[in-house]
Amino acid sequence: MQRSVSTFLIVVMLSASCAGVAPSSRLSRIRQRGFLTCGVFPGIAGFAQVDGEGHYTGFDIDICRAVAAAILESSDRVRYQPIASIDLFQRSNDIDIVSRRLTWSLRREGLHVLFGPVTFYDGQGFLVTGRLHAADAEGLAGVPLCVTSGSEHDVTLTAYFRRHQIALNSVRVPDGAAAGRALAEGRCQAFSADVSELASVRSTMENPRNFRILDARISREPLAQLVRQEDIDLFNVLRWTVLAMIAAEELGVTSGNVAEMSGRDDPEIARLLGTTPGNGAALGLDEAWARRVIADVGNYGEVFERNLGMSTPIAMERGLNALWTRGGLIFAPPLQ
Repeated sequence: MQRSVSTFLIVVMLSASCAGVAPSSRLSRIRQRGFLTCGVFPGIAGFAQVDGEGHYTGFDIDICRAVAAAILESSDRVRYQPIASIDLFQRSNDIDIVSRRLTWSLRREGLHVLFGPVTFYDGQGFLVTGRLHAADAEGLAGVPLCVTSGSEHDVTLTAYFRRHQIALNSVRVPDGAAAGRALAEGRCQAFSADVSELASVRSTMENPRNFRILDARISREPLAQLVRQEDIDLFNVLRWTVLAMIAAEELGVTSGNVAEMSGRDDPEIARLLGTTPGNGAALGLDEAWARRVIADVGNYGEVFERNLGMSTPIAMERGLNALWTRGGLIFAPPLQ
């Protein structure tokens, strides 16, 4: 009996002691570790690719690099972890952030994750052969149309064609690469998926100019990065890092002129670049965090054009991903 009482008291004391120890924040863990671990999905040209030497590039990769620059003072301090699902992210506490063409949706956010700002406005559309004279979904009635079997694209395509009473002749394929081959071989005359994937598939074709992406969209897919709900400190850094990149484009601050612009007598630029202090302290960062992000990675427009723009094999116009001042949906709230 005496031993049981003693054991009980020891357990109570240990529990009380542990209860008084605050768990370390995600930002603290990243700093102690010395690098950001970013979950990605390599294989989509323009968004995330890895070469034979293990070097990662792409739009999603640059968002990871920007967050690392904000926290760790270098965009190179990132380790990439291929990740196929949110479930795998939740089971690996070592992964800090996921950046991999995920659509922000209610049910996904219900999986105890937080989505950052939309970094790419996507939507399901159609890649068609140049000889096919179709301008919209109605023009694809009865046309052999590839779609990834069992995917959300398959469900959306079937529902849309049924709702609009369009004859659907779907050809189900295992993935985008198979769809590309089917288009090249003539087994399909169109392929339906998110426009980001369509552009990626087109870039791998032997003659990309023989294929075009229709303007028509049959879904809305706002893509964003995500973190765990409990990692609110990292969520705030992710959110304002993306918004700082957008604000930089709005203000004309680029990776090439950031040093010059830091001397401008402009209160918005001064707040953005930390000349006027306060934003860094609000995020638990130093005051040069946004300046570093822009210098190392670039503003939003630079990142888009470098990875996805018309001068790249992806050859995507800005469209909805243009600044609000140029007919798009991209804008940032005041950084103050």
